Amino acid sequence: MTEYAVVNPATGETLATYDTFTDAQIDDAVARAHAAADVWGRTPVAERAAALRRVAELHRERRDEFAAIMVREMGKPLAAALGEVDFAADIVEFYADNAERINADQPLSILGEGTAVIRRAPLGALLGIMPWNFPAYQVARFSAPNLILGNTIILKHAPQCPESAALLEEIHRDAGLPDGAYVNVYATNEQSATIIADTRVQGVSVTGSERAGAAVAEIAGRNLKKVALELGGSDPFILLSTDDLDAAVQSAADARLDNNGQSCNGAKRFIIVDGLYDAFVEKFVAAFAAVTASDPTKDDTILGPLASVAAAERLQEQVDDAVAQGATLLTGGTRDGAFFAPTILADVTRDMDVYREELFGPAAVVYRVADEDAAVALANDTPFGLGSYVFTTDEAQAERVADRIDAGMVYINVVLADSPELPFGGVKRSGTSREMGLLAADEFVNKKLIRVA
Repeated sequence: MTEYAVVNPATGETLATYDTFTDAQIDDAVARAHAAADVWGRTPVAERAAALRRVAELHRERRDEFAAIMVREMGKPLAAALGEVDFAADIVEFYADNAERINADQPLSILGEGTAVIRRAPLGALLGIMPWNFPAYQVARFSAPNLILGNTIILKHAPQCPESAALLEEIHRDAGLPDGAYVNVYATNEQSATIIADTRVQGVSVTGSERAGAAVAEIAGRNLKKVALELGGSDPFILLSTDDLDAAVQSAADARLDNNGQSCNGAKRFIIVDGLYDAFVEKFVAAFAAVTASDPTKDDTILGPLASVAAAERLQEQVDDAVAQGATLLTGGTRDGAFFAPTILADVTRDMDVYREELFGPAAVVYRVADEDAAVALANDTPFGLGSYVFTTDEAQAERVADRIDAGMVYINVVLADSPELPFGGVKRSGTSREMGLLAADEFVNKKLIRVA
């Protein structure tokens, strides 16, 4: 059975297929990860850090190979793919550099005599279910903090990314991690459910759609397993004031078109105060119209294809439905295979489907609002709560709006500013956990109390 395949979205050509694991292979992978947990969890922290530092080095040494894989697996523009490999390496290195701090005892001030500390201990083998849109970065931000804690990783990558999955397993093996500390599985959804239910597995992390997150959480809950969810988003980009409209427009375009518009925390709803709306939209439309989806293997490509024809068809359906329900199409709205033209919708109202949907591709919705209060109300009127972007020249207003937005992350006057030390995650239907930063090491760990009289 071949559920895993490399299908170049730019050409539609199937380049390679990989057999899904048999149940026996799945059981062997779980057994290896479970056995390795005892070894890896008792490995001195400095040795774990050294191994992770080598993982980062191997990302950089093999960046061209890894980037080329991503281009053909999901259509990521080459420059972006190279940048992603570098970022993944930086994330792994961050946890190696902070290994002692992450694993250090936390002394407690107690009322009685004696001492008490919180000692952080690994949980054991963990399952990671990863998406196709960031084949290197998503894995690094799940695996690295958990490996540095002493957990072991069973990694189920997206069926579109079998070569990325295989290379990552090879990198961890070549870095000197013990057998089973990081294992790749080409598993079906049904086999993934079996892994979650296995008593040798202590938790599961999933990055993906709401539907996938709900399904995984249901199985994890039924088996009393810790679960971490990083799901979708419909992040607002709020423009309240600016002393450089051209720069604000460029930031807006960059935030929407990054990764071919397929970022869960990409800005998707552009909420513009009335006095700036007309000028912003004119420039925003021009910026989108100037970008043409093109060959992702070229160094200067900004926008490549969506990850699959099915993804492009889904986006086309959403845009067409919005127009049929009364939205105004300002630019774009067409596709050629998996390539989708940069698209902007206006005049979207609360009774339209697109008002509550996530547009996963190079499509934006623009809204006109009267003032700050209206902007915040619109920004929060969504089932999602991942990231958000606020542009204003008023420092007090920036602080005020940041406090009022229902989201896990607020970026002020900046986009595309993720960094290894900054936690990533959301609220509402966008997820339940944090990745990256030191907070990521709080997800799958036994914070064990040791009290001495």
